[in-house]
Amino acid sequence: MGERQMSEKILFTSESVSIGHPDKVCDQISDAILDACLAEDPYSRVACECFATTNLLIIGGEITTNAAVDYEKVARDTLKKIGYTSADIGIDADHCEIRVVLDTQSADIALGTNKEVGGAGDQGIMFGYATTETEGYMPLAISIAHQLVRVATEKRLAGEFKHARPDMKSQVTVDYTDPQNIKIDTILMSIQHDEDYNEKEFRDYVKNEIMMYVVSKYDMNQDFRVIINPTGRFVIGGPHGDTGLTGRKIIVDTYGGYARHGGGAFSGKDPSKVDRSAAYMARYIAKNIVAAGLAEKTEIQLSYAIGVAEPTSVFVETFGTGKVSQEVLLKAIKENFDLTPNGIIHSLDLLRPIYSKTAAYGHFGRGDLNLPWENLDKVEVLKAYL
Repeated sequence: MGERQMSEKILFTSESVSIGHPDKVCDQISDAILDACLAEDPYSRVACECFATTNLLIIGGEITTNAAVDYEKVARDTLKKIGYTSADIGIDADHCEIRVVLDTQSADIALGTNKEVGGAGDQGIMFGYATTETEGYMPLAISIAHQLVRVATEKRLAGEFKHARPDMKSQVTVDYTDPQNIKIDTILMSIQHDEDYNEKEFRDYVKNEIMMYVVSKYDMNQDFRVIINPTGRFVIGGPHGDTGLTGRKIIVDTYGGYARHGGGAFSGKDPSKVDRSAAYMARYIAKNIVAAGLAEKTEIQLSYAIGVAEPTSVFVETFGTGKVSQEVLLKAIKENFDLTPNGIIHSLDLLRPIYSKTAAYGHFGRGDLNLPWENLDKVEVLKAYL
């Protein structure tokens, strides 16, 4: 075909969703229940999943805990905090039907995860990623996408964003055609709104007070394509508009598709589940490697077998940006990070009720939260490998 035409842009897109998105509603309830259990019993075993539809919420899974938790109350409080106070908006926190169908952890799984054995709660593969692309060591597209729905939600809750309802989505397309001049190509936002509203005022507000405001924080171009509520109407939202499930926004929760994903969800799982804790450890390792200057981009893969403490494999990829060999990086990881489930829990201090706030706007690159896997306390020791 000859040389690539200049008109062909190199584009990459990531999306995020707000606290009112039905899947995120379920994530938040699952993690609120997890936190309530951990607050009273740090060794709670929790695998809690929710299903939300029109005025019905089902809470299922396996929980073994000494904590006395009113699961229904936790769920209703979470729905209220999001803003779902009537069926018209999406679900009625006070009057919706809630069914709790919880069991205890399987005795077979407990055999391999008890304190003596300290094995992984399941098999699986987990990835962690970091890049110098943004201040938070996150890919640019997902970072902006999170900020858009976050700012829109904060303005809604503060009463500044008139006629906005809780359910929102954002999508950001970044133009990488010229690596020296990375630009925003398109920003799309779909935001639930009241039946009676001024469409032009609403759209102007989204563009000027949300999109332009967020983009200015990143010092990016402002001549991007703007798409707002492309169907023209978004009144019916939340669990009334679309069914919600825990664990269905795993790409939003991580790197926006810019890095690989092992497939395991996070929300509603206690830290003995390596789906969650090992993904946090992989991010911690990748971020410290990049911050130490050993690479500009790093992806870590870990894998585990159920009931076995040591990982079955550790893989590191630097996409041609590494300043040291793969062997040196693997040696650095082995010498400075304990990758057993108990080691991860101990080094990241994970037996605490810190998970509810991760259930929206991503689990990584969160400058607003003091999350242990975002700490850069291994940078100095890793610099010694340069």
